[in-house]
Amino acid sequence: MIIGIDGSEANEVLKVGTSEYAFQLLNALYRISLSEKHSHEFVIFIKQGEINGLPKENKHWHYEVLPSESLWIFKKLIPRLIFDKKLDVFFSPTHYLPVITRIPQVCTIHDLGYLMFSEQFRRYDFWQLKYWTAISIYISKYIIAVSDSTKEDIVRHYPFASEKVKTVYHGVDHQYFNENISENLVRHVKNKYKIDKNYILYLGTLKPSKNIEGIVTAFSGLIKDKNVQMADYQLVIAGKKGWLYEEVFQLVKKNKLEDKVIFTDYISQEDKKALYKGARFLISPSFWEGFGIHVLESMACGTPVVVSKAGSLKEVAGDAGVYVDPNNTDSIADGILKVARMTDSEYNILKKKCTKQASAFTWEKAALETLLLLEKAKRI
Repeated sequence: MIIGIDGSEANEVLKVGTSEYAFQLLNALYRISLSEKHSHEFVIFIKQGEINGLPKENKHWHYEVLPSESLWIFKKLIPRLIFDKKLDVFFSPTHYLPVITRIPQVCTIHDLGYLMFSEQFRRYDFWQLKYWTAISIYISKYIIAVSDSTKEDIVRHYPFASEKVKTVYHGVDHQYFNENISENLVRHVKNKYKIDKNYILYLGTLKPSKNIEGIVTAFSGLIKDKNVQMADYQLVIAGKKGWLYEEVFQLVKKNKLEDKVIFTDYISQEDKKALYKGARFLISPSFWEGFGIHVLESMACGTPVVVSKAGSLKEVAGDAGVYVDPNNTDSIADGILKVARMTDSEYNILKKKCTKQASAFTWEKAALETLLLLEKAKRI
């Protein structure tokens, strides 16, 4: 079977969110392609000739460059696929399928949060997500939902798709994110970002759905309350600026937290794993999450997580998570205090729960389940 894949997201230089998912999944599919049990051929379509971390070509794995600066899917990918007579199936690891092809297609839907919180999106982004996602759901042979929570949202909004939505969880790179991260690396990265106290870590794109304002508000209240003894903590907000993030910076300034809150902007994978390892815990009280790979990575490093009750995070964190109500800053503050005040024994028990929970998620499993759906799509 010859499988075509949209590799444009996976080949981005700065990989976050869906691009990180696409990158890891393609690398896992490549490893499968090296096995004698699998004889599939993969054709990866990309926008630029430079390969940014993706595997090298071999007899089963090829890249096809379709140069374009804008409207790449419409200008280059669709015309290429319309006249293709060799591909058996096409896969997009994003919401955006080519709207016209001659071959069966499969796509990944990461979440439908934009339908519930449209005010948190720029107008153009909202309309593109709403209508192109709906078209992709309609024309696809199978739809990969990255969590049961996302699957339920898809079925609720698009009941006709109920029989073709399948849940395939993300994985985590256990060779990279684990408890054996060097303490020297942790010290180096802490020095790099001027972290000199115990710290709480937020890691992700700065955008409204992540509820960073809720984190800052809860943290501010605890810092100012002398009875809770949180003055020796810093809050590290790591991740690139997304959209509608200005209020986060204004809130930090308003509460005079400039010496307590550290913004790192985009961080490398090397810095990321060190920040996970060095944190007291990760905090993620998102209003929704399609999956929450940052939570999984943190747990794989043995770092506890304080997470939202909303969306998919209960599926990811299981009984290892400390759960909070994202709409209630008092609840977020309680979650922070719960982990901050743990005894060494309680904290170590929670760490073990985290690594055990994370061990169930692998990219190899995700890739095999994805490949199975691509095989089934060809037979329909």
